[in-house]
Amino acid sequence: MEEKLLNTSRKIIHIDMDAFFASVEQLDNPAFRGKPVAVGGSRERGVVAAASYEARKYGVRSAMPSKTAYQKCPHIIFTPPRFDRYKEVSSIIRSIFLEYTDLVEPLSLDEAYLDVTENKMGMASATLIAKAIRKEIKEKTGLTASAGISINKFLAKIASDYQKPDGITLIGPEKAISFLEKLEVDKFFGVGKVTSKKMHDLGIHTGLDLKQWTKEALKVKFGKAGAFYYDIVRGDDQRPVNPNRIRKSLGAENTFDYDLIEIDDMKMALDPILQTVYKRLEKADTFGKTLTLKVKFKDFSQITRSITQTDYITDSDLLKQLTFNLLEQITWPDFPEGVRLLGVTCSNFEHDEAEENTTKSGYQLTIEF
Repeated sequence: MEEKLLNTSRKIIHIDMDAFFASVEQLDNPAFRGKPVAVGGSRERGVVAAASYEARKYGVRSAMPSKTAYQKCPHIIFTPPRFDRYKEVSSIIRSIFLEYTDLVEPLSLDEAYLDVTENKMGMASATLIAKAIRKEIKEKTGLTASAGISINKFLAKIASDYQKPDGITLIGPEKAISFLEKLEVDKFFGVGKVTSKKMHDLGIHTGLDLKQWTKEALKVKFGKAGAFYYDIVRGDDQRPVNPNRIRKSLGAENTFDYDLIEIDDMKMALDPILQTVYKRLEKADTFGKTLTLKVKFKDFSQITRSITQTDYITDSDLLKQLTFNLLEQITWPDFPEGVRLLGVTCSNFEHDEAEENTTKSGYQLTIEF
């Protein structure tokens, strides 16, 4: 089968702030600078929402129980999250993006895609734009950001994580295919631990290995995701940067470093997840009627439990209460002992009937990166 010609016409940047929540805390409190900091619960109770790079050196990660983080790093500094402050800094960063292009697609408070194929500055080089944005972020906020530049969203996302923190990586059109072929499948955005293990068991360790499989064979092994894997390893990602994307759902989830057994531990682990979900709903200025709890067990099996309210869920306390109710209604003896992931999603929004504009524009230009 003849492969599609690689689309090299777009210039996409992915900006990802470095350890954003923890970095803001270190910025605002000089006593925290250069020290291991965890944003989240106290030392004895709660869950780490974010960890500074100094804390990560000790193995502290987000979604880890605070008690475990303290065991790994006894001198770690715990500080409660300040979402209003993070949102304030995020707004400054967003305004910088908009100086260069209106095609900005935020993924969260600390990361976004930018399409700079045509930009407000008239700059031919996406790399120079990324450098200018990172410099301006540093000057205006005191924080560092990592940037990835490439021909599509998938490659730009991978590139931004390649030289973290405070790094910039270009995967140019001429290097895209060779880069993907050499890349370990574990590094592919969208390939998690379970899929990675399954790929390894099938002898798929790199992009080149993945490329040997037909689309039909990958779909048999991985379902609909198989077609996605087939395309991305060939550099084929046509998703536009969409600043007006209509969300059908908003949620968050965390995978834990060790299996949770007790309901109280699960509730503590859900706290930062629920905070994130509520802040995302507030930021999107939309609320849903349907709440879904996702539970994945230690054997990787999973279940979901949902409830739909008559009115929109606009109160954070109600969001927590409904989630905890769903958790308590699960008949635990029917499932494997030990929970490795919890997730919460809100859906059934007011605008669900609206159609998303998916118009794509195409270019056939030779462009400078």
